[in-house]
Amino acid sequence: MRSKEEDLLNGQDEAPKQDSSWTQALLASTTYLHQQIPKSQLPQISPMALAYMGDAIYELYVRMYYLLPLQRPDTYHRLVVAQVRAEKQALHLRSLTPYLNDNELEIVRRGRNAATGRPKRVDPEIYQQATSLETLIGYLYLSDFQRLTELLQKLHLQE
Repeated sequence: MRSKEEDLLNGQDEAPKQDSSWTQALLASTTYLHQQIPKSQLPQISPMALAYMGDAIYELYVRMYYLLPLQRPDTYHRLVVAQVRAEKQALHLRSLTPYLNDNELEIVRRGRNAATGRPKRVDPEIYQQATSLETLIGYLYLSDFQRLTELLQKLHLQE
């Protein structure tokens, strides 16, 4: 007889996709790692450093999002890679833009202007947008975690 975990790993008896309460729990679980930077020090952090931080936070969020239902490691990897690609990040930025305030739009602009060099496979504009999203996520993670939570909940992650 197979266990419930084996059924889930084999794609049977799958649990429904996470709801907004699951998303909130995902974000709350990173709170213990979260350390707010004094607002006076934020301007000293370069857009590329913010993007570096944002890249890690975004990937952690995506990895946690796909944690349930249980999957095989290669399935986790495929799902996460599909979301952290520059093309998908650019789409996410465009979907969030209507919700951004003036300060956040300025952070996005700074991230776009700081994006230099890029992988050969990625269009420069797409790469700039992806870097802008990462910069925004890094900035909000350090300055306004509640706002970051609000925006991440607006993302539509899917396969």
